[in-house]
Amino acid sequence: MALQNIGAGNSDDAFYRYKMPRLITKIEGRGNGIKTNIVNMVDVAKALARPASYTTKYFGCELGAQSKFDEKTGVSLVNGSHETVKLAGLLENFIKKYVQCYGCGNPETEVLITKTQMVQLKCAACGFISDVDMRDKLTSFILKNPPEQKKGSKDKKAMRRAEKERLKEGEAADEELKKLKKEVKKKVSSTSKDGHVKVSSTKKKGGGGSDEDHNSPATSQADEEEEADDDIQWHTDTSVEAARQRIQEQLSTVTADMVMLSTTEMEKPKVTSKAADGIKTAVPPEENVKAVNGNTTHEKLVKEIKANLKKGVTMNQFQSFLGSLPGSAQEVMNALYEALLGGVEKGFEKEVAKKINYIAAAVAQGEGSQLLLLHAIEEYCKKSSPSATREVPLVLKALYDADALEEEYVIEWYNKGLVGGNKGSAIWKYVKPFVEWLQNAESESEEE
Repeated sequence: MALQNIGAGNSDDAFYRYKMPRLITKIEGRGNGIKTNIVNMVDVAKALARPASYTTKYFGCELGAQSKFDEKTGVSLVNGSHETVKLAGLLENFIKKYVQCYGCGNPETEVLITKTQMVQLKCAACGFISDVDMRDKLTSFILKNPPEQKKGSKDKKAMRRAEKERLKEGEAADEELKKLKKEVKKKVSSTSKDGHVKVSSTKKKGGGGSDEDHNSPATSQADEEEEADDDIQWHTDTSVEAARQRIQEQLSTVTADMVMLSTTEMEKPKVTSKAADGIKTAVPPEENVKAVNGNTTHEKLVKEIKANLKKGVTMNQFQSFLGSLPGSAQEVMNALYEALLGGVEKGFEKEVAKKINYIAAAVAQGEGSQLLLLHAIEEYCKKSSPSATREVPLVLKALYDADALEEEYVIEWYNKGLVGGNKGSAIWKYVKPFVEWLQNAESESEEE
């Protein structure tokens, strides 16, 4: 079966790995009963990861003809006589609208139907969520015939639990191995002190020895070396002078000077005197300059992110831009959230819905990114108006509906926040009903 690259823009790429079969059509019947049979529609739809009924219905909608796909036999029919070239062109339009990611152009997408009855494409490669034009005729058919979900939330949770248990078992096995090694070392050290391990080997003179003694001199020599090593008791000098000498040998001269600096000298504030009035003032250490002059690093990150957002970059470019920013992952997430919602007084939920693609791109960078996002929301509420704190449940609901947040991380963040340093914040009072709703929904799914 002849194969071709998925997407007309990739037709000349010989190394493109996403391929599909070429359409094969057959004209059947005569007169008013003439029909076009797409012979390999099932194979084409399987390569596109879409139901064959979607592609068949799309041909019927675009050609203004009746179409039918039989699930039992796999036969795809469109009324009328249509050329293969014309149907192939319509299939390319279907791929652009319902298969390829609007951000990176990758065909690794999954059809999602939101709770507001909107059709979206979620890209597994870049995390971008594409909004399909709901004016297209096929969208109503997709809403009535939603695709089968690959894995439910219950299956995902079971996989995560199994992974955690596997990691715990691995850690327990490592601990047991460490204990065994320590016991062996103790036994060896105790026996060497008592003198039971020392073995003196004597070479036999004359021809009275066995053939093995004469034929393997290398083996006996190696055994003697191992026995000699067993008699040696290794000792490491742990004094301050010895440690200093080892550091200076391993590091360069400049790095060694930095390491050997006393921490007490670094923590002591330098005392300077003003020439005008003679009053001595203490200059804070470098670690505290950021706290004295304000969070300049945070403000700089916010400005850089805002400037990048104004350029209208793609989601791939935006992800690489976030990865290149200085600072920790939490600092970058805090700056991103403030750059997206800074200056908003009311309607945080609507603002999050508008900019959900940027948040989804940031969350898709790693497994712990969802907790970073939740901490960023918490940090933003500390500095903003009380209305921002009151609307946090609406924001979390919008992120949850868009699959940018999972219930597991929201519940974990809430439980830690109740006993953390920010436990007196009003945010937990407003978030509590939403968390209880998540827990009830989770318990009901587990019972089912």
